[in-house]
Amino acid sequence: MKFKTIIAATVFSLASFGFVGLTQAGKDAGHSKDFRTFHADGKVGFGQIGDSYTSDLVMYLAGNQFMVMNELIKDFQGKNTDIKTIYVETIPPGQILKGQILKQGKIDGQKTAQNPDLFASVNLGHLKKLKSKDVMSDYIIYVHNKLELMVAAGNPKNIKGAADLGRGDLVQSHPNPLTEGIFKFYGAQMLKDLGIHAKVTGDKKCKSCWAVEGKTWFTSRHHRETPQRIEDGTADVGIVWTTEVVHGKSSKRKIEGVSIKAPLNQQHRVGYAIGALKSGRNMKNALRFLSYLGSEKAQNIYASYGFLPATPAELKLKPIPAAK
Repeated sequence: MKFKTIIAATVFSLASFGFVGLTQAGKDAGHSKDFRTFHADGKVGFGQIGDSYTSDLVMYLAGNQFMVMNELIKDFQGKNTDIKTIYVETIPPGQILKGQILKQGKIDGQKTAQNPDLFASVNLGHLKKLKSKDVMSDYIIYVHNKLELMVAAGNPKNIKGAADLGRGDLVQSHPNPLTEGIFKFYGAQMLKDLGIHAKVTGDKKCKSCWAVEGKTWFTSRHHRETPQRIEDGTADVGIVWTTEVVHGKSSKRKIEGVSIKAPLNQQHRVGYAIGALKSGRNMKNALRFLSYLGSEKAQNIYASYGFLPATPAELKLKPIPAAK
C-alpha cells in the first residue's frame, strides 16, 4: 500500500493524570507494561518514559491492543531493520488526548513527549477533533472489535448475556465513562439499548469509584483491572472487548467470556482509527508503519488475538471527515 498523503494528528482536550511506575507493577494490575520500548535486538524496556523523546518511532495507541504489540512490533522491526527503537504506549486514548498531547503530561513523575509519531483511537470523533485543529488530515481504519462479558471461569453466576447485567445479585466491574472509550461510546449505549443504564450505573460518571455502591465499580484503566477484580472475587462480571477474553484465556487466567449478540455488541460501530502527527519527529517511519498495518501479515497477527479484519477500502489512506 502506498501512502502519498502526509498524515498528521494531534489532540483535543486536557486533563492531568499520573501513573504508577515499575516499582509498583505488582500493585497496579500490570499498568507499567503499558509503556514499552522495543529494541531491534529483541529486548523490551518497561516504563522508560524518556524513550518517548528519542525513539525512532513513537506510538500512543488505544490500550486494548496491548497484547498484540510484542508479536506485531517484532515482525515490523524484522522488516524494517533500520528502525532500532520503537516506543509504544497502550492506554485509553481519551487519557492520551486529554493528558499527554495538548497538555504536558507526566508518567510516574516523568515528562512524556507531546508529539508521538502516531496516535490511534477507537473513536473517529477524536480524529475529527484533531482535524479541526489542523494537526491531522488523513487516517485509516485497520481493525475492528466487539463487546463481550468477562466472567469467572466456570461462569458460577450463570450469566447468559448482556440483559443479565440488570440482575440485582451481580457485582459488576466496568470501564469508567470519563476516559475509557469502550464504555463512554459503546458500553453505555448497549446498556441504554437494553433499558438498564440507570440501574447499572446510577447515571454516575466517575473513575476508580463505586457508581452504584457495592454493585457497580468503574475502573481507572479497565483492560488490566477487570480481569484482576474477577480473579480476586471482588467482581462477578465486566464489559470488555472480545480480544481481552481471548488474551485472558490464552494467558491461563481464571476467566471466560459470555458473548453478546449483535447489534448490542456494537461490532457495527467499533473501528480502530490511526493517523500521524505533523509534529512527530519520525514521519517517514510513521508512514511505513501505516503501510505495514495494511499488510496480510499484520492483519493476520491482529486476527490471531481476536480482532476483526479491516476491509481493503478501510485500509486505504483517506481524509478525515469533517466534524458536524
